[in-house]
Amino acid sequence: MTTSRTSALTLADWRTRVADLYAAVRAESDPAEGHRLWVAGRSELFAHHPQSPTAHVPELREHGVQYWPYDPALRFEVPVLEAEPDERDVDGGDDGSVTMQRIGRVELPAPVGGSLDVWWLHQYAGGLFVPLRDGTAGSGSYGAGRYLLDTIKGAWLGGDEEHLVLDLNFAYHPSCRYDDRWRCPLAPLGNTVEARVEAGERL
Repeated sequence: MTTSRTSALTLADWRTRVADLYAAVRAESDPAEGHRLWVAGRSELFAHHPQSPTAHVPELREHGVQYWPYDPALRFEVPVLEAEPDERDVDGGDDGSVTMQRIGRVELPAPVGGSLDVWWLHQYAGGLFVPLRDGTAGSGSYGAGRYLLDTIKGAWLGGDEEHLVLDLNFAYHPSCRYDDRWRCPLAPLGNTVEARVEAGERL
């Protein structure tokens, strides 16, 4: 499918707005206030932007998506540990295949527990990707999982050369949860935890 001039420009605008939203979140000293900004910003984009994944879901376009209340116990700064190399290609729809390379893993402290793989996406000049599938999948959140970080799309909460900030309150559904025209990399086995993460975006 050929991308039209209008869709290319609106997609560029969507990505810029998402990146700006996360920059505002990182600049906020109070994580709970940053979360409030994030929810408000996403609600505005979902309701009015032409690239909204809810554009064809009138009830969500009008009323917005739902979120669990902010839980400060689910914000972590964790070291990125070594992991066995792994590389896989996943269907990216009209964007072609997406190549994911595992570059490490993180251990989530209590009350969650478990570990999550950290991936590098080769497309779009590269970016970090951390999906999550938890005990709410299918009964409180999308059955195929949610995303914590996707730096290609601007979803980045901070870190340094050895650590990542992972705030599970910012877990969000991939666009394919709302519209079949999207193809999204989903959470593999190494990004699955048993605990119910009742934080972030919900069904």
